[in-house]
Amino acid sequence: MGRQEAAELVPLTPANPVGVAFRRSRRPHVRSRAVIWGFAFTAAVGFALVNVVDPYSGSAATPAYADTIQSIQQDSRYGAVPVQSLTAPNASETAVTRDTLGVKPTPTPTPTPTPTKSSSSSSSSGGSSAPSAPIPSPGTAQAIAYQMVQSRGWGDDQYSCLVSLWNRESGWRVNASNPSGAYGIPQALPGSKMGPGWQTDASVQISWGLGYIAGRYTNPCGAWAHSQSTGWY
Repeated sequence: MGRQEAAELVPLTPANPVGVAFRRSRRPHVRSRAVIWGFAFTAAVGFALVNVVDPYSGSAATPAYADTIQSIQQDSRYGAVPVQSLTAPNASETAVTRDTLGVKPTPTPTPTPTPTKSSSSSSSSGGSSAPSAPIPSPGTAQAIAYQMVQSRGWGDDQYSCLVSLWNRESGWRVNASNPSGAYGIPQALPGSKMGPGWQTDASVQISWGLGYIAGRYTNPCGAWAHSQSTGWY
């Protein structure tokens, strides 16, 4: 029979027009099994090498990268949690400085000075105060006297004493006269000693009267205190 010993005759069919069925060989496929075992052995060796060999200890790792890994492993804050970090080798460092902070105290506001009476008041001269006089009308004899009192450095209290004093003496009239010979607003005796214009010029009379008061009583309040005690000054 030859090759027909290994085959069985079967009926003819469209799928088997020859009518011969060959028996399958029972010999194992040696080559296929060797490839499979070789691939399995290679995979096992590769997996073992990956788990045994430290991937970061190779020659490709730079010193800067190794230092970063070591600092992370030594930091107790992270424990065993893996931390990703990257440090560029030979990178320039930037120094950050901060000025010292200080507390600046809030300045104490300067108190506003309160106007006070003149240093040459009635209390310092032993005189007596007088009722406050209103601001005089411009152009009047009292307005001229108010300006002269201020130019001498006297306060409003001294002006009030002067108003009371010359109200009693002459009523602030430039032509006030007395049988004794006293004349004018300050009642100078005689009136001619007040100088040129003494008969009608209020400025001449007031300027002389203030000079007389300053030389004899220090200030108008001193003259007013003397007038109250004696009736004249």
